[in-house]
Amino acid sequence: MRPALRPRLATLLMTSLLALAGCGETPPDGGGAGFAGLGESAEGYAQARAGTPLRFPEDHGAHPDYRIEWWYLTANLEDETGEPLGLQWTLFRQALAPPKETPSTERLAPGDWVADQLWMAHLAVSRGEQHAVAERFARSHSADDSGQAGAVAQPFRAWLDDWELATRVEDPDADTFEQLTLTAFHGEDESRVGYRLALTAEGPLVRHGDAGFSQKSADGQGSMYVSQPFWQVEGEVVLAGETHEVSGQGWLDREWSSQLLGPEQAGWDWFSLHLEDGHRLMAFQLRGGGEAGGDYRSGTWITPRGEPSPLAPDDLTLTPLATSTVAGRGVPTRWRLEVPSERLDLIVEAPHAERWMDTSVPYWEGEVVARDFEGGETLGMGYLEMTGY
Repeated sequence: MRPALRPRLATLLMTSLLALAGCGETPPDGGGAGFAGLGESAEGYAQARAGTPLRFPEDHGAHPDYRIEWWYLTANLEDETGEPLGLQWTLFRQALAPPKETPSTERLAPGDWVADQLWMAHLAVSRGEQHAVAERFARSHSADDSGQAGAVAQPFRAWLDDWELATRVEDPDADTFEQLTLTAFHGEDESRVGYRLALTAEGPLVRHGDAGFSQKSADGQGSMYVSQPFWQVEGEVVLAGETHEVSGQGWLDREWSSQLLGPEQAGWDWFSLHLEDGHRLMAFQLRGGGEAGGDYRSGTWITPRGEPSPLAPDDLTLTPLATSTVAGRGVPTRWRLEVPSERLDLIVEAPHAERWMDTSVPYWEGEVVARDFEGGETLGMGYLEMTGY
């Protein structure tokens, strides 16, 4: 990148990337745009709506007609000694302008600023009290599938520089999303962190909400939302320069939208749980945007065979029980999660509170353990993400 472009790119990223999901803070004045600007008007972009058909493998790739999008992987792993590790890898995309305003690539010279997409990637590895974080930024044009960052559906590949989530399937006619390799490293010597992992899907993709449309407020805003919660993960993780052989379970979320939230929503708490009986649970609570000004909750109960049952706002309860001071902020790291229809009553707790993602737009993201509320026995594990604190 030409040096003269760096200040401009930095300014754009610091303002525009606030609208990327999974991270960010409420703008100082609120602005009537909701958490991180995700309630802003999205005129000129495609809108996520109920009844929008999902098509695979096409929907594994980028959707430049929509304003925001992400590929979001979390994993609960163990090393060769049985010690738990957690990791996250996320690729975020945001359009700079609606499709009709996208600059042409004609007469494009090397180094010219003709980009309609901004990209940000996050990497995190956690082990005990250790928590290492890195991030990268890029720009691209939606018509260019060979640029600094991007995502293509078939054969599947999503990348930012040499951080890459890509297929291991050689047959181009097969589903190239079912077996993936994730490679991402940052730093050198004792500060080196990252991973090289093989992901194998042992269950189907899961469509959330109404056949893939996930409503996020009582007013109807939402996203197209699909997950792969059945990854089996093997490989190596590097933390503080030390390499660990790891294995475990992963969860990958795919969402795209143009106006994700309502204008009054201040942040969210999102859970993904692998239960020991083979069930999976996704649940979230958006602070604001519910009926009569309350919170808006939703989720999906997933059988071991991958059959989803949508959970409406009245079908689950999320109650913070204890708060930890993290990065100078009070963050709820112990919750009660109830799904009465499934006779599920859990305490979901972070074993280690220091999981602050000290990125350009910070948030909390870390491993959690799920225990029975009454008996206290461990029933599962997963990840918790919290924004807006």
